[in-house]
Amino acid sequence: MAYRPSWQGHLKLSLVTCPVSLFTATNSGGDVHFNLINPETNNRIKMITTDPDTGPVERSSLVKGYEVSKGEYILLTDEEIKSVRLESTKTIEIERFVPGDEIDRLYWDNPYYLAPDGKMAQEAFGVIRTALEKSGQIALGRVVMATRERILALEPRGKGILAYTIRSDAEVRQPDEIFAGISDAEADPAMISIAERIIEQQEGPFEPSQFVDRYEEALKALIEDKKKGHKPARVEEPDDSNVIDLMAALRASLNAKGKAGAAPAKSSGKTTAKGKSGAKGKGDASTQTRKPTRSRVKKAG
Repeated sequence: MAYRPSWQGHLKLSLVTCPVSLFTATNSGGDVHFNLINPETNNRIKMITTDPDTGPVERSSLVKGYEVSKGEYILLTDEEIKSVRLESTKTIEIERFVPGDEIDRLYWDNPYYLAPDGKMAQEAFGVIRTALEKSGQIALGRVVMATRERILALEPRGKGILAYTIRSDAEVRQPDEIFAGISDAEADPAMISIAERIIEQQEGPFEPSQFVDRYEEALKALIEDKKKGHKPARVEEPDDSNVIDLMAALRASLNAKGKAGAAPAKSSGKTTAKGKSGAKGKGDASTQTRKPTRSRVKKAG
């Protein structure tokens, strides 16, 4: 299956340049997608671009507008927007190399695969990729995607390069904005000790295949039941009870885990999904999911 690149341009390290393509490294979440249906006719609802004064309008005749005050817009044509293109619109120029552990995980955003575009680009791409691997550092460059200039963090992955967009400082909330109200009181050491033992019982390697979207699977099962004309069973709500005796709850949890069987085996080597350099916990983004198949709407009996 041929994948369409999200962006095409050049990768540049000083005077060395090569054509490259940028591909999304992940699939959009979930196979189950819903459409808005009129239950009276079973027809899919269409979204029509409409002017409140004149009625429906052709989307191709529309232009972009920036609201400067209530109901007042500055209109911009595609040609005017293109006139302010930056170099990073078509070139990822590596500007700096930094240790991976210096980039806070809060700043890592979306993953992409960067690959050479064409046979003529293979040699120069290989030189840049290998030099990057030997440096043991993360390369930082810039790229314009979806009308925004983004910082890209580049690191070797297999025969290619893994590229992550990096959030700007303005996009990241400071922890104190959220954590300021958390108590400074120290937790009970005995309770911490029990909690640590519970953690040890649940230790194991990171296996992405074991983490499925259970809600998505439940939706698929619901749809299958409806297709067969079955009335779906109602799932009981979980108990919403407060823990009154925290120590008793911790001890009960420890005993329950112990009786449930042996703890998962600890990884003896590398996990199946390697984490990012300096971004522990980020798995290999190459796991694939099936694309949704289109089907007619069938009214449930």
